[in-house]
Amino acid sequence: MDTSKMALYRKHVEKIIDYSSFLKSQARKQQLRFLTCGSVDDGKSTLLGRLLFDSKKIFEDSFASLQVDSKKYGTHKEKPDLALLVDGLQAEREQGITIDVAYLYFETEQRKFIACDAPGHEQYTRNMVTGASHCDLAIILCDARKGIITQSKRHTFIATLLGIKNIILAVNKMDLVYYKKEIFQDILSDYKKFTDKIGKLEINSVPISALHGDNVCFSSTKMNWYKGPSLSYLLENADVSKHKKNKIFRMPVQCINRPNSSFRGYSGSIISGKISVGDKITVSPSLKSSKVKRILHPSGYVKKAFSGSAVTLLIEDDIDISRGDILAKPNSLPEIADQFSAWLIWLHEEQMLPERPYFIRFSNLEATAQITELSYQLDINSLDHHACKTLKLNQIGYCKIALDRSVAFDSYKTNRITGSFVLIDKRTYATVGAGIINFALMRAKNIGWHQMQVNKTFRGKLKNQKPQLIWFTGMSGSGKSTVADLLEQELVQKGYHTYLLDGDNLRHGLNRDLGFTDKDRVENIRRVSEVGKLMVDAGLIVLACFISPFRAERDMARNLFNKDEFVEVYVDTPLKICELRDPKGLYKKARAGILKNFTGIDSPYEVPENPEIILKSAEKSPEELVKEIFNFLKFK
Repeated sequence: MDTSKMALYRKHVEKIIDYSSFLKSQARKQQLRFLTCGSVDDGKSTLLGRLLFDSKKIFEDSFASLQVDSKKYGTHKEKPDLALLVDGLQAEREQGITIDVAYLYFETEQRKFIACDAPGHEQYTRNMVTGASHCDLAIILCDARKGIITQSKRHTFIATLLGIKNIILAVNKMDLVYYKKEIFQDILSDYKKFTDKIGKLEINSVPISALHGDNVCFSSTKMNWYKGPSLSYLLENADVSKHKKNKIFRMPVQCINRPNSSFRGYSGSIISGKISVGDKITVSPSLKSSKVKRILHPSGYVKKAFSGSAVTLLIEDDIDISRGDILAKPNSLPEIADQFSAWLIWLHEEQMLPERPYFIRFSNLEATAQITELSYQLDINSLDHHACKTLKLNQIGYCKIALDRSVAFDSYKTNRITGSFVLIDKRTYATVGAGIINFALMRAKNIGWHQMQVNKTFRGKLKNQKPQLIWFTGMSGSGKSTVADLLEQELVQKGYHTYLLDGDNLRHGLNRDLGFTDKDRVENIRRVSEVGKLMVDAGLIVLACFISPFRAERDMARNLFNKDEFVEVYVDTPLKICELRDPKGLYKKARAGILKNFTGIDSPYEVPENPEIILKSAEKSPEELVKEIFNFLKFK
């Protein structure tokens, strides 16, 4: 094709496809992120498939693939199974349930949409939480045959807890209840009784059949008694702007950008508000301030940047800024504290343990956290508050959380991103909980650590020894107490100043209020660790002799001390040997079911991963084991 013909061809194409008009129309369209949730088999995936199908947003090749998949996996005989447009995972298609959160993009003449299809099974509530945290509206789907069930209530409350104020109650499968008006009205009445307890929400309701398309995109001729709009109309006209506006500037620092000695910038995404060249900014938690000198955008240097932009800020002053710090404007700073109250959704099969240390992760920051108080658990059906000691899978509680240092954050109402967090198990790195911050808890300003002139170093020199904690761990009957007792005798004879902390002895006094539940075991070790720290500060060599079955608590104890002050001694003895010894007859009772939560029988013992010393008590005498410790620690 010659040049003249190519030019004519381009003009012809441009007439057919007016790109500039198309882009302008796209820019004018408002985007809505919405969540579909409900119980298993309520029809969420089918509903989204119906929205795509009736909106004519399915490509020919996708429809052809759908027809093939429907014959293989479908549940509607020869008809296309629209749920398969959404359920992309092989496991989902084979099981007929949604496991992961599926994200779909489609649009109508009025609006662009990002739909999040959340799993309905209780096991995957964590996935639903993830989806809801980014959405502006939620469709709560319920089966007309079942009505409002516990999972419907759980998803509603979690959605509202995560800031979603626009709710559409879609009563699905009306075709299976003969499109009866009374059934729809009864379900709506039950739902209203529940949501009235939550607070002010914008709730619309619509009876639908996702399978047949009734009231999804087009009004149903089979429910003439319903005079309201279709589901698609509600989505196209939902006003979420008043809930989305956040003019407060926040930019968590993701990295320090320094490609060479002449350039130093601070990179991250603006999560709310805007920033301009010349604006004053304050760094939290340090509260150091400066002015914005330049703003580097992917498109080049700009005068202003807005929420959603990934930028690098260059500032006028050379101040200390680190990853995880939050940049804000001086008149609207975030909270700075090491404690806060929060709603916590527990997401793991292993129950939550107060006082256990967990990793806590905010937007760009990680710290160590402990749940210091569990105020109450929420009854998801009645929304009543119940006293409790722990949280189990999918339970929601209100609690107080303490961190190992002060950090910057917002309440969730102020900012969704800087006001939310996840808890991570320190051993498995599994995400065990997700929470939203209510408000900061401030420690009394007049309380501080008094640095005394007579300190640990001075006391150690006075006693001519190195203060430290020797932590013996192992199962009951392993020989911990025997070896620790002999070790202390040897040390005292050689002139060392010691103290032996024994688990049984402390339960006569300091820990007499504790039992042997997992929660009480955690608190037992926390108290012992703090006592041991004080004794080491007094210049003593402290021997702590405890089963201490959980790695997390042993790590918690270790973290209270300097690196060379904590020595973990694992007394490695096979369970069979421990049972044969059974000096207190405890294993016999545990095997008989008389003694519950006994370590090694019906409660786990987590073997130390990197102890300083491992003692094989089944192979050597206690005296030989003491010599091993002496040699390792280089006692004279």
